[in-house]
This record gives sequence, C-alpha cells and structure tokens, in this order.
Amino acid sequence: MEKRVRYGILGCGMMGQEHLRNLALIDGAEVVAITEPNKEMQKRCAELVSDAHFFNNLDDMLNANLELEALVITTPNYQHADQLLQLFEQTSLPILVEKPVVTSLEQVAKIRAAAAKHPAPIWVAMEYRYMPPVAQFKKQIVNGDIGKFTMLNIREHRFPFLEKVDDWNRFNSKTGGTLVEKCCHFFDLMRLLTKSEVKRVYASTGQDCNHLDESYDGQAPDIIDNAFVIADFENGQRACLDLNMFAEGSRYQEEICAIGSDAKLECFVPGPGRFWPKETLGPAPIPKVVLSPRAPKGPIEADIPVDDKLLDAGDHNGSTFYQHLGFFKAITEGAPVDVSLEDGLKAVVIGLAAQHSSKMGQAISLTGEGFSFSE
Repeated sequence: MEKRVRYGILGCGMMGQEHLRNLALIDGAEVVAITEPNKEMQKRCAELVSDAHFFNNLDDMLNANLELEALVITTPNYQHADQLLQLFEQTSLPILVEKPVVTSLEQVAKIRAAAAKHPAPIWVAMEYRYMPPVAQFKKQIVNGDIGKFTMLNIREHRFPFLEKVDDWNRFNSKTGGTLVEKCCHFFDLMRLLTKSEVKRVYASTGQDCNHLDESYDGQAPDIIDNAFVIADFENGQRACLDLNMFAEGSRYQEEICAIGSDAKLECFVPGPGRFWPKETLGPAPIPKVVLSPRAPKGPIEADIPVDDKLLDAGDHNGSTFYQHLGFFKAITEGAPVDVSLEDGLKAVVIGLAAQHSSKMGQAISLTGEGFSFSE
C-alpha cells in the first residue's frame, strides 16, 4: 500500500515554491493547504498545486479540518520562531522548518524548551548537506581519504540577495543578519564535517557594494555583503568562511576544501542554472570533487552530475528533493531526522556570535546556551 502524507505549507514565496516543485516529485506527498496572504504568490502557487486550499493566516489553516499530516514552514525568517511556538502548542504534527530557525539569541531557549515536548519529528531545512557533490565530499572525508582531518575552508562567491516579498531580506532585524540568514548553512556544514562544536569565532565583515542606493520607508538596508569568519573547534580543527555576495560572475558558487595529513579534498558547486548565461558561456559547469594526495602527487577529479529533473525543480542542486525525501521517510517509516532542531539552533548561534564578533572587533567564545565576550 502506497504511503501518503498530506502537507500544509506556511509561506509560499520563492523558496516555498521550490518546496512545492520538489514535493511534487515524491510519490505519496500531497500538498492540500497553503497559508500565503500575498495574492501574487497565491496565484503562482496555484499553478504548481491546482487543488490546494489557500488561507490568509495560520489559524484558519489549522482550523480547516483538512486532516493535515505534516507542516512545512517557508515564511520569512522573522516569523519562524513565533510560528513554531504556536504549532508546538496547537498541533502534534511533524514539522520541516526552513533555516534559520530563529533570528535572535533570546528566542533560542524558548524554542528549545517548547520543542522538547513536541512528540513528532522536527526537521530543519539545511539544503547544502544534500547537494550531491557535498554529500560525496563528506563521504570521502568519513572514509579517511584525506587522513587526519585538520583544516576546512568554505568559499561562497555569489549573487546579491534577491528581491523578496515586501523586501524583508534587506534588514538584520528581519533576517537575523547575513551570517545567520545565508551562512547558517555553512556553520552547519562545519559542525557536520568536523564532528565537533565551535568554541571560538572571529569575523570581519563589510557592506561595500550591494543595496547601497536602496531605501525602504526611509530606511537603508543594513545587511553585510562580504565576510571572513574563522572558527576554532573543541577537537582542535579549524574552519574558515569566505563570503562575497557581489561575485556572481564566478564559475562555481561554492568551493569547499578540506585538508588532512594525507591529502587535500575539494568540492566545487555551481550556482543556480537559471542565472548562468548559456548563450555566452555555454553549458553550466558540472559539480565535481577533486582529491589531491600528497603522494603520489596529482589531482583525481570526479564529476558529480545532478539529475536535470532535480535541477529544474529548484536552485539548490537537487538538495531540496533529497531533504524532503528524508523528511517523508521520517514521517512514514520512522527514519531518523538528519538535521535536528538543535542542529539548526547551533548554526544560528554561531552566526549571531560571528556578527557580534565583527561588531566588537574581537573573538567571541561560545557557551552551551549562547556566547560570551570581554567588554
């Protein structure tokens, strides 16, 4: 008998529509309800899910008696924490919530305490874990291909923040800040790959090119567009993030490098195919993983292609599909949750600490509940 799950979606802007396209690829996944107050977004979503019920607010969706079996939160960042608290109180349904889980340190303890009583799976959407080249990269580290893992570097050189409904992503107060909104993905990867916790972080950031001429209700955007972040881990490993958001001409959007006692391992991930000018540059670059042993010297390259069907469904190299497939199995088969709420919270705390480090001009020490620094 085919397993089926009836989904309710909260928020259906650009990322929500990507979730809809990927859920449509999973046999048994059925989106029956969408909460989205923006009429233009409702229209776009109706073209993807013609028979879903639309609601202007979460209360109406929960009270509609549609026999929902799972919820997906893809609303703007600043709404996640309040919506989670409401859902923990009013439902016992499995929840997949987009990153970042929260946008401020004050929200961490509240969400952690409320989630501890929730009986169903909670999955945080960290798409980068599931990109096929990144998954292969992790596999080779786990297999010992580089020997003793010592250093990790993550470089993302990409396009500026895109336009979103009501331009919510132009301000730290609504996004949590760039190092939370965008880079919690990378802090999550750092924890995943090193299998350790960050004990200290130092960041240098800038707002140098993007959105400088924009104004919203008389306010200028305050989100940074470039950063260096260095993280020291409890097990002695170190990691560095190199972020630039005015480098959309790059051949690869993400370049991840792990160095161990025996070899260097690199992972190359292109950006969204829809932004690649095929008419002038030809076919989009293929993701790849490159192993460079110390002896015998010489790189060993492996292309890691992504199914065209998955590329067409979103901007994250197929990862949204694999993530939803895991969530679907957690609901229907009791499979483990790959990215826990605690994973999501810790990635946000690292990002908040990095932003505070940049503001204070000093390294920040992380604690079990947050972070500390010397005045």
